[in-house]
Amino acid sequence: MPARHRSRQRALQVLFQWDLRQLPLEECITNFYETLITEEDQRFPEPDAFMERLAAGTAAQAPELDRRIAEKSANWRIERMAVVDRNILRLAIYEMTVVRTPPPVVIDEALELARQFSGDESVSFINGVLDAVRRDFAPTPEPAPEDTPGD
Repeated sequence: MPARHRSRQRALQVLFQWDLRQLPLEECITNFYETLITEEDQRFPEPDAFMERLAAGTAAQAPELDRRIAEKSANWRIERMAVVDRNILRLAIYEMTVVRTPPPVVIDEALELARQFSGDESVSFINGVLDAVRRDFAPTPEPAPEDTPGD
């Protein structure tokens, strides 16, 4: 499994705990690392900088991310969404708009997370919301230069 994909999975797990249990993000990250300690290997795992960046940035920007999600998810209130779906959307929008990972990569990764941690209906919903967000950030074509008289 590629390292960034694993980092996204981990960030989603941290954000899920943060959202559901309303704990400080730092505590959620520590709790996550503690789940990786095994009986055979009692050492604290190596930090995952990309996971921590995604989780911290997403949590810090949650109100703005939620506003964007609400704009693009007609008839769905953010608090009524499944916790995992809400956090997949937050994570993906943060990565697309702040980290500036190319939207096709972000959307593909988000859909993979939805397939793994949610359901088929969620995949379609997440795809629709993220595609709408992506369109907001797509470059607009420049107008064609007007013909100048006398040319």
